[in-house]
Amino acid sequence: MTRAKPEDDEYWNSSKFKAFTFDDEDDEFSQLKESKRAVNSILVDEDEDEDDVERVSWSGEPPFSLEKFRSLQDKLLLLDEAVAVYDGNVITAVLIFLKKSLSKEILFRELMARDVALRHYVHYLKEMGEQKLLLMHYKEHLNIKDEGRRRDFLKSCLSLPFSQDDATHVQDHYTLLERQIIIEADAEIFKKFPRKASILNMPIITTLYYSCFYHYGESEGTFSSPSNIRKTFRISEKQYILTALGARAKLKSWFDVDSLFNTKNWLGYTKKKSPIGFHRVVDILHKNSAPVQVLQEYVNLIDDPDLKLSGALKYKCHDVVINTYRDLKDRQQLIVYREKLERDSPEYRKIQELLNNVQIRWKN
Repeated sequence: MTRAKPEDDEYWNSSKFKAFTFDDEDDEFSQLKESKRAVNSILVDEDEDEDDVERVSWSGEPPFSLEKFRSLQDKLLLLDEAVAVYDGNVITAVLIFLKKSLSKEILFRELMARDVALRHYVHYLKEMGEQKLLLMHYKEHLNIKDEGRRRDFLKSCLSLPFSQDDATHVQDHYTLLERQIIIEADAEIFKKFPRKASILNMPIITTLYYSCFYHYGESEGTFSSPSNIRKTFRISEKQYILTALGARAKLKSWFDVDSLFNTKNWLGYTKKKSPIGFHRVVDILHKNSAPVQVLQEYVNLIDDPDLKLSGALKYKCHDVVINTYRDLKDRQQLIVYREKLERDSPEYRKIQELLNNVQIRWKN
């Protein structure tokens, strides 16, 4: 038996080609009759309750061979006829045949236009545990360039029976793209701070950074506000602080930076608290050219003495270095550090005053 050529495969699986017949005007009617015969051969007990039949997931082989339905047009006509009789066994049997004989891309494309058939197919896949096939279908969004069409495709995936984790991911993906399309429409905001790229199809953290950069301070009720995005996508406090800190520091908005860490205790006193460690805060501030006064404030908040001292030395926070050596009663280190400073500078004079203070009991 000779192997079919590629063009033969296209013939049998594409609606562009029709089988040759000597009686073209009766061809469509003949196909319809064949479809009805095939469907009738699959029908089970007609006395069954309609609701029960619809829930049946049938995986056997029909008495009537479906292999004679070769062209895409014939196969779709068969499917439509199966849906018309509204019998769960019949629809499932035809769907199993189509699953075997059509590519997944063509099958899903056609099912998207046939709600009843799609619901039965989803139910069948769920019973068979074919999550991989569902994920392959979901990944088809990568081939859709238009964002509106991609959003609509993702929306159509929401009803598919993914596992709980996958379903959450698909829902988040759809919600994120929908949100990005809305935010992207506001072009006026980019005039003051031009951006390098669109946020469409960007990851959630990139979107959050964008929101913290352009929409900081908006009420939670707006789709573009950082607090709304944080709540919608369940972003952790640590991730939110890191992202917001980077965005506001980039804009040199030191007041907003402070507000990220300010907390009040039950007595009403304000103190700074961070879920990421203040040594990391200092690194981010320095990368964004924060002034020394800002750096010193946050270096002072580092709990670990060694980290605090190394940070102060690294970023030339002179007051922090001097005060640390003073608290350690380390006279020798103060002398060494004094030589690195300009004479008559405030820091140089401060060290000199400490060294001359006879009330300090130095350890060396």
